[in-house]
Amino acid sequence: MAESTRKVALIFLVTFAIVIPCLEAGIAVYDDFLKAQAEMAHEIALESFVPNPMNITSELNLHVHLAMEEAANMTRRNLREGHAHNPNEPCEASNPIDRCWRCRADWAENRQRLAKCVKGFGRRAVGGLGGPTYVVTDETDEDLVEPKPGTLRHAVTRNGPLWIIFARSMIIKLKQELLVSSDKTIDGRGANVQIRDGAGITMQFVNNVIVHGLRIKKVKAMEGGMIRDSYNHVGQRTRSDGDGVSIFGSSNIWVDHISMSECDDGLVDVIQGSTAITISNCHMTKHNDVMLFGASDSYTGDKIMQITVAFNHFGQGLIQRMPRCRWGFFHVLNNDYTHWLMYAIGGSSGPTILSQGNRFIAPNNEAAKEITHRDYAPKETWSKWQWTSDNDLFMNGAKFTTSGQPITKLENINKGLIMKPRPGSHANRLTKYAGALGCVVGKPC
Repeated sequence: MAESTRKVALIFLVTFAIVIPCLEAGIAVYDDFLKAQAEMAHEIALESFVPNPMNITSELNLHVHLAMEEAANMTRRNLREGHAHNPNEPCEASNPIDRCWRCRADWAENRQRLAKCVKGFGRRAVGGLGGPTYVVTDETDEDLVEPKPGTLRHAVTRNGPLWIIFARSMIIKLKQELLVSSDKTIDGRGANVQIRDGAGITMQFVNNVIVHGLRIKKVKAMEGGMIRDSYNHVGQRTRSDGDGVSIFGSSNIWVDHISMSECDDGLVDVIQGSTAITISNCHMTKHNDVMLFGASDSYTGDKIMQITVAFNHFGQGLIQRMPRCRWGFFHVLNNDYTHWLMYAIGGSSGPTILSQGNRFIAPNNEAAKEITHRDYAPKETWSKWQWTSDNDLFMNGAKFTTSGQPITKLENINKGLIMKPRPGSHANRLTKYAGALGCVVGKPC
């Protein structure tokens, strides 16, 4: 009887996790195709969840150290050989993601090498690795149901793995949200690709996507309509929120080297049971609600959410939510916080936040020196939430209020590989090249 009760409870929880997201997912008609997509996405999310997230955070700390040591050795060699800084000489890539690809002059000949470079919780995101290259030649977005070949919308709705690049610099004004299907890489290197003055990019019930090297600006909320979301499905969508990047019920996602600002809603929203995500090397400016991880204090399905936020520059004109978290585990590593007006990192519903090696420069406003902000809970409740600061640098009076037991438990890790994160004094160097890069074919980026 007890076993039967447990099975019924499990079925209810899975059904709840699949159905509840659709109430806010922009889906007007929840047909059999979307039900199957939601169920498959939830299964992948559970498989991608890491029972001991400290294994992943410690691995990333190790790679940060190796990258910094290699960069320092290169600098010493250049000094010994009498080399001054020259843009034609080997570039500096001091963080482990950039170290993997950015200083290779042949990056354009082997673009898919990028798929091997992600670290953190999104480490399994390989995007279109192994698939053909699709070249976007047309910046228009006229037909949302039967997209024109050569457009970005046509590319992201094809079947199977695809590595999407751009023939030239272009401004793409999306008429409605761009629904990206699984196993895709959007690679903006070598061109100035702007997604602006229209809708944003959405990943819903998908797996394994890389978005890299774009400039996303002034994304607007749109009315919705019939929109193709995959090779074999078109669905009715309700109004979109105006997020720059929206990740909904999806797993194994990597967002890297994006420049973002001035969207109607969030710059990056990750919600409804999404997990295994890395957001890295981005430059964010001129925005209020920057990043939202978990949209509801009642949706416990976000307990599996695990996100790495690393090597980003939170720059001019930002107000709050860098990020704002619910329920899950969030590793905030070696970011440079040079601006905020209200607070930098916030949360509710008991999230676990590990802040390591960030630089926090508080605003001059004495009422906004506090980095952290907790919502909808009295102190006797939030004091048990695990919010740990480790090797962070606090400037201009910045203050981080820690809570709960320190996050130190390490299991099943080779203790000889455990290294402390780089201190916050290195954050400006680790984030020096955040945002979309001006890559030129035949030269390091």
